[in-house]
Amino acid sequence: MDIKKLIFNPLQENTYIVYDDTKECVIIDPGCQKPEEKNVLKQFISGAGLRPKVLLNTHCHFDHIFGNNFVCSEYGIELWASEGELANIRRFVASASLFGISEEQPGPPALFLEDGQTVKFGNSELKVIATPGHSPGSLCFYSEAEMFLIAGDTLFAGSIGRTDLPGGSYDEIRKSLEKLIALPAETCVYCGHGSDTTIGREQLYNPFIAEI
Repeated sequence: MDIKKLIFNPLQENTYIVYDDTKECVIIDPGCQKPEEKNVLKQFISGAGLRPKVLLNTHCHFDHIFGNNFVCSEYGIELWASEGELANIRRFVASASLFGISEEQPGPPALFLEDGQTVKFGNSELKVIATPGHSPGSLCFYSEAEMFLIAGDTLFAGSIGRTDLPGGSYDEIRKSLEKLIALPAETCVYCGHGSDTTIGREQLYNPFIAEI
């Protein structure tokens, strides 16, 4: 699989496009808010000759779902996410307005993803890992074959997702981190904000992991 990271919106959110040699792809957390940002995503997909199959959300805080409506409409695909994120979707307009951003309300998921499910596209698959804590329905997407993790805002390089937002829980994110640090040390972690890291690096240097 190949992974393309695009950085969007005032919160510098990482959007990911994951694809393989069949040219089928999944789009994860489209944070593209402005027309020019949506055009960047569109140009990459068309330039690479990709065929989007499904839209995935690791979680539904507003900065990760600005482009949900655009992606679903542009490519005629469904949104799959956790049922636990419905409240965050309903809060979208109010949350965005706190940053002076006015946006159309995104729709709900067509399919609710649960822990242990598999998302298949092309010749590839991603395993769903439920990681509540940053938000009630936070998910990670893991490739055991290629040893990478799309972590959303659960795990960052040197830090973890904040737990003081509605539905957040420090106790829950600690349990979720226990799942993640059990993955092979070589696993590359693609975070929802900031730089990439590895499970091994976080085991050594992340102060929040050291507490577990």
